[in-house]
Amino acid sequence: MSALYPTLIPGLRSPSHTVSGLVYFGRMLDKVRLAAAGTLPEEWCARRGMDPGSFDWRCCRFLNLDYAALEAETLRGGKTDEELLEWAYTHGRRPSEDEIEIWNAFMMKRGWRDAGTQRLNDRLAEIGLPAGAVQTMFEFIDVDEGRLTL
Repeated sequence: MSALYPTLIPGLRSPSHTVSGLVYFGRMLDKVRLAAAGTLPEEWCARRGMDPGSFDWRCCRFLNLDYAALEAETLRGGKTDEELLEWAYTHGRRPSEDEIEIWNAFMMKRGWRDAGTQRLNDRLAEIGLPAGAVQTMFEFIDVDEGRLTL
């Protein structure tokens, strides 16, 4: 196993955690706040935001939202996560309930029999686990960050 496994980052939620019914959004806000506080691992900082293919990028594309604007609004402070999501809907787009259901299902299953499977297996190998130890990237993240044990 990797000497860095598990990656314990206090204050970083599971990607499955929902804000007003939307998965991943709260985790993205946590990463913004942790980066600003200097407690997000340095190697993570380059991959957050609009790095194509990242979950941050996917979430911003889904909401038709500029990551830098969300980051600035988050760091301004004074808003709950639910209020930040409402801000995001106002400055991007408000998906329908059906679109949110599809988004949540897509994100929660990413890595299971899709274009993300190889990346999932690569990440598992990085921490010394065999391919198939978990089925999705969300499960991998929770294992890697010590929230889920195998």
